[in-house]
Amino acid sequence: MNTSAPVGHALDAPGVAPGGTRSRSHTVGPPLWLLLELTYRCPLHCVFCYNPTDFANTGPELSTADWIRVLREARALGAVQLGLSGGEPLARDDLEEIVAEAHTLGFYINLITSGIGMTEARIKALKAAGLDHIQLSFQDSTREMNDFLSSTRTFELKAKVAELIRTHDYPMVLNVVLHRLNIDHVGEILAMAEALGAQYVELANTQYYGWAWLNREQLLPTRAQLERAEAATRAFRERVGAKMQIYFVVPDYFETRPKACMSGLGSVFLAVAPDGTALPCHAARTLPGLELPNVRGADVRAIWYDSPAFNRFRGDAWMKEPCRSCPEKVKDFGGCRCQAYLLTGDADNADPVCDLSPHHHLVTAAVARAERAAAAPAVAAPQSARAQGLTFRDHRVSIPVVIEEKRT
Repeated sequence: MNTSAPVGHALDAPGVAPGGTRSRSHTVGPPLWLLLELTYRCPLHCVFCYNPTDFANTGPELSTADWIRVLREARALGAVQLGLSGGEPLARDDLEEIVAEAHTLGFYINLITSGIGMTEARIKALKAAGLDHIQLSFQDSTREMNDFLSSTRTFELKAKVAELIRTHDYPMVLNVVLHRLNIDHVGEILAMAEALGAQYVELANTQYYGWAWLNREQLLPTRAQLERAEAATRAFRERVGAKMQIYFVVPDYFETRPKACMSGLGSVFLAVAPDGTALPCHAARTLPGLELPNVRGADVRAIWYDSPAFNRFRGDAWMKEPCRSCPEKVKDFGGCRCQAYLLTGDADNADPVCDLSPHHHLVTAAVARAERAAAAPAVAAPQSARAQGLTFRDHRVSIPVVIEEKRT
């Protein structure tokens, strides 16, 4: 990291209470982690994509100059970790220019990619521009399921991109999203990762937002599947030792306490969507009544410290019971706001993952439906899964997100 770039640490920035009013009782630090969703364009059609289900209706993408301005403003505010994602960020012809500017500013830069669009020439250019890290996604260990889940023929191409990543001395980092259709392949997925020379593997169980929310009934695994996957992961870790770091992200629906989503909204994470919308979490467009600011009309400092959207869930004044009086609120911050809204219709409710929530039954009911589905006749082929109602990510359709109480 280039530490010579001027950086405003912003640690002495004034606290802001919900609604945008200043408060001495709550100090807001800088957005340490910046995610730029450079485009919603993507050659894949993954059934678990977290992008909005109506992304085709968003405004035009920011220009190169706009993205560079955002980088400069965020770095001056104190941001240090940069993620470049999408969609597929390699669809942007100016990716190398954005990386070069981020490197000059001193960001640690992580490219989050499907690999589609990566060539020898591009990876050389990205290396020269200062890209630090590449995270490559696979959908499965087999060509058939990988290509089915993304509705593309990309398995061999991804393997070639993995070879490019190794050849150009990047750490080999693989990400595989797990769900009912592939979680029983964890052993094979890890074997594939080992064969590809992976140093880090993230087995990320699906989080149910965006397109995954639409497909939850088809994707949520059973508890038995989860237990088998965890056992396979433990056995693999014991065999390979320190050669490979494996991160197994458990799906929320099988927990009894919620995750500390983004360490609390408006705490350390800032995302900017392709059209310039600033988001306190990836899925914040879901939340009704949250007037999300846009970097086209405001600078990053004003968005982070002064906008009502980023102050809405800071502190604990917004919390209802049982969160407000719960000692765990300093650890989990009430859990995920988007999950609370999608499951209960009210973003201020306790995350229903928590077994103290009066809405926890909605989570257990969803798991029970997954158990019943598993007991039904087995799906014989990917084509059968399609027939069962999977909705593939597609820019040609715009599908509204329906909350749980209206789905049931």
